[in-house]
Amino acid sequence: MIRTRIAPSPTGVDLHVGSITTALINYAWAKKHQGQFIVRIEDTDRKRLIKGAEKRILDSLEKIGILADESPRVGGPYGPYRQSERLEIYKKYVQELIKKGFAYYCLCSPERLEELRKKQLVEKKVPRYDRHCLAYQDEVFKKVNQGEKYVIRLKVPEDQTIVVNDLIRGQVKFETNNIDDQVLLKSDGYPTYHLAVVIDDYLMKITHVIRGEEWLPSTPKHIILYQAFDWPLPYYAHISLLRNPDRSKLSKRKNPVWTSWYLNQGILPQALLNYLALMGWSHPEGKEIFNLDEYIRVFDIKDVQKTAPIFDPVKLEWLNGEYIRKLKVQDLKLKIVDFYQNKLSEKVIEKTIPLIQERIKKLADYWDYCQFFFERPVSYEINLYNKKDLFKEVFYKLEKLSSWKAANIGEAMVNLAKKLNIKNSQFFMILRVAIMGKKISPPLNESMEILGKEECLKRIKVLT
Repeated sequence: MIRTRIAPSPTGVDLHVGSITTALINYAWAKKHQGQFIVRIEDTDRKRLIKGAEKRILDSLEKIGILADESPRVGGPYGPYRQSERLEIYKKYVQELIKKGFAYYCLCSPERLEELRKKQLVEKKVPRYDRHCLAYQDEVFKKVNQGEKYVIRLKVPEDQTIVVNDLIRGQVKFETNNIDDQVLLKSDGYPTYHLAVVIDDYLMKITHVIRGEEWLPSTPKHIILYQAFDWPLPYYAHISLLRNPDRSKLSKRKNPVWTSWYLNQGILPQALLNYLALMGWSHPEGKEIFNLDEYIRVFDIKDVQKTAPIFDPVKLEWLNGEYIRKLKVQDLKLKIVDFYQNKLSEKVIEKTIPLIQERIKKLADYWDYCQFFFERPVSYEINLYNKKDLFKEVFYKLEKLSSWKAANIGEAMVNLAKKLNIKNSQFFMILRVAIMGKKISPPLNESMEILGKEECLKRIKVLT
């Protein structure tokens, strides 16, 4: 059975959209083969943990529709699914590595390591540990037993070539003489990523390790560990990182990158998944719009591209707008009601949807277009206070209307503009701003019909 996973670290605000892309590929590959998708929380970097991040990560996955078969929240037969609860497991296996001669104790201080790094840089060498403690393991072990702080390092074999058979990138070769003796167990008793990921993936029976390309240089270290334990290798696939339209790295310092940010802007989960599915992959029929079930059906990992995909928020909003336009009025009403946390009138929302459904690209746009339905303007985009005589005429004409329908409102105002010898474009722009506060808005006459005669007259009256 194919088993895939993602292993996010709760050191960020939420789940990065790039991580959602990785999760989507893992999820689709498992489900395509009636397999299982696992979420494991890698929380061993204790200094950088952010309170509440794990919950937001798990919430985002659920909101977007990528549901785990096993996770800290769901449970499962290979738990715990939180690395901080698996420390005894790691200690057991790292001792096995030491006994086999694939790992060793190291007592070197941070100061010594920093001096070594500086020296190697001056000598134009690649900084790496010099195995100082390896030559004195008996002495080191005595100090360890006396309580001195230590780390445990991987003993990388010399003069070997490690071949990574990547499902996306083909064969990638690494020389072990260029690989550092990675720390496996830190002085606080927590494992590094490299030790924990191998042990967890093996014990959780992960068959396919599909992750970002930044982990490709670490893969030979992981293969060395698999070989040291005499465990079968999983399949590897390293996907390219998302880029901005200018090809720069999608960075949380420069860009909105958190999944919750896009959902909080009113990007629909289905639209976000659809867009992220197109990151580095194309539908075999050239489609841009498709649902998750169709994606799973047609997806093949061999079709994932090596080139870095471009994450364009403008294109995402366009796609989201297409999803919004396909919704039934009742469905869109419920989404808007939920988005604004039931603070807006359902009746008003339902009446206004036909005016804005073709215009908005995300749910947050609704308020920009429709605020005036719920709140009277407190300011105007043009000066209206020098047009009292005009508004007296408008008030008088509208007050006489017996049927408050959009067509009747429009006809009455066209006739008034003609009588006053004002161009229609100028007249209706002034009236629009008086009613809505803005030059750009939903259709004026239909909006006035929804607002009602009494409310519209009040808004005109304050300007007379």
